Amino acid sequence: MILAVDTSLGTAVAVIDADGRTVAEASTPDPLGHAEVIGDLLARVARPGITHVVAGMGPGPFTGLRIGISAARAFALGRGIPVVPVPSHYAIAFDTAAQGPFAVVTDARRREIAVSVFDGTDADGIPNLIAPTRLEKHGAELEAPVIEAAELSAAALARVGQAAITAGRVLADAEPLYLRSPDVVQPGAPKRVSA
Repeated sequence: MILAVDTSLGTAVAVIDADGRTVAEASTPDPLGHAEVIGDLLARVARPGITHVVAGMGPGPFTGLRIGISAARAFALGRGIPVVPVPSHYAIAFDTAAQGPFAVVTDARRREIAVSVFDGTDADGIPNLIAPTRLEKHGAELEAPVIEAAELSAAALARVGQAAITAGRVLADAEPLYLRSPDVVQPGAPKRVSA
C-alpha cells in the first residue's frame, strides 16, 4: 500500500492498495491551516502495510509545502519506508482525460498562476511533462487547453507515485517546487556602534 500526502493546494492524504484502488482518503480544501489538520488526516487514513510514502512536492507556497513534505518524511522515517517525491501537478494531469498538450493551472496567489504543460501520458501511464512549472499573471493567454484546479486528489498522486515506482523512474528530486522564496529574509549584519 502507498500513502500520499500533499499540501500544495489544500491538505490531502490517501492510501491506495497494490491494484491502485483507494483504500482511504481524507482532505480539506482550505489553503491555510495545514499544520492544524495534517496529523488528524494522517491518523484517519494510516494503516498497517504501507510500503511507500508519496510526497507532493508542489508547486505551492513555501509554508504549506514544508508542512506536507515534513509530515510525509516523518511518517516514512517512523516506519522505515522510502519517500517518493512527485510534483503535485502530475496528480491533476493524471486525473484528466485530456489528449494532446494541455496546461495544468493552479492559483499561485499574488495575482499569479502556476502552470505546467503536459502532453498526455507516456507508456508507463505517467503524465508526460513537456514544459516545467512556471509563474504567469492571472488572465495570461496560454497556448494549450487549460485544466484549472483548486484541489487535487491524493489518491491520484499515490497512483502516479505507484506508476513511477513500477517503472523505476524518479519524477522529482528531494527539493520542493516553491512558487517563490519566503517573504522572511535573514537579517543583515548588526550595525557597528562607535565608542
